[in-house]
Amino acid sequence: MSHAQQNNPLHGLSLEKILTRLVEQYGWEGLYKEVNVKCFSNDPSVKSSLKFLRKTQWARDKVEALYINTFA
Repeated sequence: MSHAQQNNPLHGLSLEKILTRLVEQYGWEGLYKEVNVKCFSNDPSVKSSLKFLRKTQWARDKVEALYINTFA
């Protein structure tokens, strides 16, 4: 099982760590430009964004893809 995770660049990263690192890299405005979801533009916070991303798989997929493209 751990062998299957060997090539997963997100292995061991929580969604909160991913989001925090992206905000540090892009800022909220830049993150909104990269991933056009309202939670990044309308009074954004890590807590409210995590709540949205945990409920909305397509948005989470976009955030994770951006993380991989930026840092992997």
